Amino acid sequence: MATNFYFNNFPANQVTSEQLLVEDLVIESLGINGMDVYYMPRSSGDSEDLLYGEDTLKQYTSSYPIEMYLENVTGMDGEGDFMSKFGLEIRDELTLLVSRRRFASTVNQIRPFEGDLIYIPLIENFFEITFVENENNQAMFYTLGRGRGGNVYVYALKMKQFVFSNELILTGNAEIDGQIIDSYPRTRFTLKSGGSGVYVADEIVYQSADTTYANSSAEATVHDYVIGSSLDVYRLSGDFTANSFVYGVTSGAAWRINTESDTATMDNAFEDIIDNNRIEGEADNVIDFTEHNPFGEP
Repeated sequence: MATNFYFNNFPANQVTSEQLLVEDLVIESLGINGMDVYYMPRSSGDSEDLLYGEDTLKQYTSSYPIEMYLENVTGMDGEGDFMSKFGLEIRDELTLLVSRRRFASTVNQIRPFEGDLIYIPLIENFFEITFVENENNQAMFYTLGRGRGGNVYVYALKMKQFVFSNELILTGNAEIDGQIIDSYPRTRFTLKSGGSGVYVADEIVYQSADTTYANSSAEATVHDYVIGSSLDVYRLSGDFTANSFVYGVTSGAAWRINTESDTATMDNAFEDIIDNNRIEGEADNVIDFTEHNPFGEP
């Protein structure tokens, strides 16, 4: 039994005016019922491992504002707050719908990719794309054919809450960059007296034999500063040496690092999300580490 020759709702290898109308209506619906988010494509800071499809240093250095529709209108999917032997894990998941045409015209890549991030200002949180469904047929089973380019009109982005692991997130968007600053492991320098100037938050500080930034041997970003006492930095590059000046690019401040704060004793014990030192301190009350072999026979 053949379909009507004069009413071909599923034309092959062409885009009809009806399909464009449906796509326009989908985009309008996403704009009315969706929310504004930022799409952050991943880039590699080093060579990518083609075997495992991963890179050692992930970078997110750009963001694109775009509207998306939240499918999980009744709440997050996933396992939620999960308590395991490794501690509390947040396993929230959600699905966002984005127009294929709007994505192509807004983001500088051919389609969404797994590993990219989305920042949602409404909840001030980051989510990582785990799977891109390019044939999301819910409520529109191939309306008037398979749409533009042989597919339907939207991508369904399956995402999980992003777990920060020292990735470089520096998009130039103050809201996004500000949300991640406190997640970086920080290093605290204690300072010697006799310096000058006041470091400012988020400026680059460096060490250099000839005091110029162009010839710097180590650099970092300022997180916090207590005048004449301590300097907290993050995103370190290179080795800072004790008893040498640390210069501020923006402020012009210059203070020497105290000898007690050389690279051998730097840690981030004051970082709220780091429990290593607290756990080690409590373990010292249980296990005598002065013995040669505290876990077995001496």
